[in-house]
Amino acid sequence: MRVVVVWWDLSESRETVASLREFLRGEAVDRWAQVPGLRLKLWISDTEGPAERWGAVFVWESAAAAEQPLPAKAGELIGYPPAHRSSFDLEATTEGLYDLARLAGRGLAFA
Repeated sequence: MRVVVVWWDLSESRETVASLREFLRGEAVDRWAQVPGLRLKLWISDTEGPAERWGAVFVWESAAAAEQPLPAKAGELIGYPPAHRSSFDLEATTEGLYDLARLAGRGLAFA
């Protein structure tokens, strides 16, 4: 399995964390749910620093799946590629004890 992490600094973009949340609700979450080989995608944000940041953590079934052409709409909206992109091998996974029956559809975009 492969993990990819991407981050944008939004200081040079017309987009904000709030506007990108609208994008998640309106189309991105559903579009990414159809990507072959994607086990999990977590969208992440930081609004507490000097500039807002937006990013994602992807968990892929394989390195090949992580290298496929992907929907690039967030980059188009933001107006430039991510400032940070790293790819890692996944060493292990586990799930703890939880009450939520389903992980999909959770987070601030759906609050």
